[in-house]
Amino acid sequence: LWVAPHDLRERFVEAIDHEIAAHRETGNGYLLFKTNALVDRTIVRALYKASQAGVKVDLIVRGACCLRPGVPGWSETIRVISVVGRFLEHSRIYVFGSQGDAGVYMGSADLMERNLDRRVEVVFPVEDPALAAEVRDEIAARYLLDTVNAHELTADGTYRRLTPAPGQEPFDVQAWLVNRY
Repeated sequence: LWVAPHDLRERFVEAIDHEIAAHRETGNGYLLFKTNALVDRTIVRALYKASQAGVKVDLIVRGACCLRPGVPGWSETIRVISVVGRFLEHSRIYVFGSQGDAGVYMGSADLMERNLDRRVEVVFPVEDPALAAEVRDEIAARYLLDTVNAHELTADGTYRRLTPAPGQEPFDVQAWLVNRY
C-alpha cells in the first residue's frame, strides 16, 4: 500500500521515475492518471520530467489541474482531459506502463498537498491480472474516448470541448459505464 501522509508522494515520484527509465530502454513509456485534482508541485514536476524524457502521459483530471500540457520542450507528450457529466466521480486510477507490464493502482488520493500531507489516503495495486487489464484497457481507456462530456486542456490553459470526428458516433463514458456495469 502507498499511504499518505507517510510515503504516497514519494511512491508516485519513484513510479514515474521508473517509467522514465523503462521508456529509455523500450521507447514505449506510458502513464495514465485518473484523478479529481492535480495540484501537487512535486508530482507535476515529475510528470513534466517524464514528458521531457518522451514518456506518453494521459491525464484525466475532473477538476483543478496545475499542469500545462502540450508546451513544446516542456510537456508536449502530455494530454489532459476533464470529464464532467451526469455523475460526480470519485474513482482514482493510476497506470504506470503500457499494456501487459503495466502497474495498475487505485485508491482514494487526489494529487494535492492537502491529500498527500494532511490526510490519510491509500493507493493500492490491482494485483489480479484480469482485473488490472479491465481497469486499464476497458475502463480508464474509455475515458480518453469521451466526446460528450470531455474537454481537453490546451497549452494556454483554456479548455476546448471534444467532439466526435466526422462520421463518428458520440461516446459518453458515463453512459457506457452504466450500461456495462
